[in-house]
Amino acid sequence: MNATAAQRHEVLVLGAGYAGLSAAVQLAARTRKRGNVRVTLVNPYDTFTERLRLHMTATGQETAEMNIPELLEGTGAVFVRGWVTAVDAGAKTVRIDDDRVLHYDTLVYGLGSIADTVAVPGVDDHAYTLNGPQDAALFAERLTRPGGGTVVVGGSGLTGIEAAAEIAERHPELEVVLLGRQEPGASMHPKAKAHLDAGLARLGVRVRSGVDVVKVLPDSVELADGSSIPAAAVLWTSGTRVSPLAGAAGLRVDERGRVVTDSALRSVSHPDVYAVGDAAAVPQGYGVMHGTCQSGMPTGVHAALSILRTLAGKEPKPFRFGYYHTPVSLGRNDAVVQFTHPDDSPRRIVLTGKRAAKYKETVSAAPWATFARMKKMPASGALWPHGGRYTRIRSTK
Repeated sequence: MNATAAQRHEVLVLGAGYAGLSAAVQLAARTRKRGNVRVTLVNPYDTFTERLRLHMTATGQETAEMNIPELLEGTGAVFVRGWVTAVDAGAKTVRIDDDRVLHYDTLVYGLGSIADTVAVPGVDDHAYTLNGPQDAALFAERLTRPGGGTVVVGGSGLTGIEAAAEIAERHPELEVVLLGRQEPGASMHPKAKAHLDAGLARLGVRVRSGVDVVKVLPDSVELADGSSIPAAAVLWTSGTRVSPLAGAAGLRVDERGRVVTDSALRSVSHPDVYAVGDAAAVPQGYGVMHGTCQSGMPTGVHAALSILRTLAGKEPKPFRFGYYHTPVSLGRNDAVVQFTHPDDSPRRIVLTGKRAAKYKETVSAAPWATFARMKKMPASGALWPHGGRYTRIRSTK
């Protein structure tokens, strides 16, 4: 017999990124026959943002559109479309679009990160970002305007590298300049970095490292050394920030605004709140995890398993995660895959060229197979993709 609404445990998941969607699908699929747990997923859009492919969207390439309600179909989870505008951790409520209030017994906080457009003057007014498909599509439209010129990509991290390579390959008429404090691929093994450097050079990307952008203007960027670079368009990928809602709700956050968690992904100040993905400061033996799809999906799955254990009167198990690889696209037919130690330091094993591009494509497609398996998974295990393989998580029973 199904539980009544008064007896039902309400789990509210905020954010349908890789981590939040994993938590919702995993938990709802495992509890759909019980009737005593309701999982509600809140997201401002009903389409999934495939962040791994936004650099493709930014150059006008079509990617598959994933409908969130369809991804949830068969799990029993409820989807609510809307913006989270406030969290009241004391009252255990979340305000949606300022005019609707949802109650929770357990909250999964997965409001991920966006590009930091505040730290450098002019970025918010004059630069494009890859915060979502709409932003990426706006940039793609800008690239098609006649006149050519220079496109500056601010930030030499993985997002900046992939975006610069994609722009240069799709728009050879444009000059692409990649700016950053560090050299692209600085943390990679020399073999991987050499291939990355050669790939950027082959595509005509001009790299300037060791520089700080201090201001973005409508037609240029100013550097800390007093020089400037003309720019017909600026794409900003340097640094990220998270929503201030967690801190405003009274949850303990770190210096970047991420929810500080214990080893089971529970908020250290509010144990009825789990934080996942980019929104969480998760301690590991090698330090605090940094957010990626690679780590985000496992945090979502583990949060679901921890909630199940708690509802069964058991203590959640510690979350342990080790990195496996860093795949980086260099256009559509080239890539470099840096295999890593669990702490994300580089191993000597490297994959390059077309094989690496195929590997990355396989890894990028893996989440969809994982979600399908989660929906069919019995209560005895869970799967998530790890380095192109599937890792089974043992039963919480």
